[in-house]
Amino acid sequence: MLKYILKRFLSSLAVLFFVTLITFFVISVLPGDQAILALGLDATQESLDALRSSLGLDRPFLVRYLEWLFSAIRFDLGTSAVYGERVINLIASRLPVTFFLTLFSIIIASLISAALGLIASLNKGRVADGAIRTTVLAISSLPSFWISLLCLVFFCGKLKWFPVNGYTAPSVNVFEFIRSMVLPSFILAFGEIALMTRMFYSSLVRSLSDDYMIACEVKGLSRLRALIHYGVRSAIIAPITLIGNQAAKLFGGTVIVETVFSLPGIGRLLLVSVEQHDIALLEGVVLFITVMVVLMNFLTDIAVALADPLIRLSGGEK
Repeated sequence: MLKYILKRFLSSLAVLFFVTLITFFVISVLPGDQAILALGLDATQESLDALRSSLGLDRPFLVRYLEWLFSAIRFDLGTSAVYGERVINLIASRLPVTFFLTLFSIIIASLISAALGLIASLNKGRVADGAIRTTVLAISSLPSFWISLLCLVFFCGKLKWFPVNGYTAPSVNVFEFIRSMVLPSFILAFGEIALMTRMFYSSLVRSLSDDYMIACEVKGLSRLRALIHYGVRSAIIAPITLIGNQAAKLFGGTVIVETVFSLPGIGRLLLVSVEQHDIALLEGVVLFITVMVVLMNFLTDIAVALADPLIRLSGGEK
């Protein structure tokens, strides 16, 4: 197990290095001059050259990348030109919003998908099976921005079940915090339900057809009881992998929902950095999202290894 964890850790570091290198290169060749954006079009050439020199823009790409990477390792991501604050502080202040939004969304999607997948697998080939899979596919096909605006108008504006004025921190009011997070979390979860339901469904169907499940039924156990007591462990491995991957995707894909519902999260911060061409902020946010995605994938691999003894015994070489 330790050998498997070490291999996954080293591969995660390699992925992180190459992704940050590619990201830094892409951001560095984006159109727009940081010096002109900072000083304006009326700035003199001497002022522009001096600012470029102070920002290190006149140095070779590899030197700038290594300086930025070593600074990032020390949690120094520079200062935002738009906010005038340290990038690391901006990310830290907005992290709880995106974290809870992602957490609630993946919990909602997992619970609904597991229940629907279980019902459909126990009724394979029947009306309930087809109805469930068709319904979740139709729901997940709807555009998230359209669902967000529709829910905002109906649930927030007309029914007033949820607040329109954005986010309330849990330290201020726990009840209002939950109200401000429930609707965006459900909207994000809708986009994941179809894929996760199919994964739960296929895993449970495969588990129900295994020899040991048939033996359980021969001994008198019902299919549901046999599945709960014996089949869930073998059926949960593939869904664990999918849940981890979807959580990583959600963490970097909350821009639309955070913008529509005025949630001050990482996604909205990323949007501001792109709109304002704030390079330091953009690099910092992209690096942070990359680290979180790699970390979630690493933790997912560990969770799968804990659930599957074959991976532990083989060191990940299946």
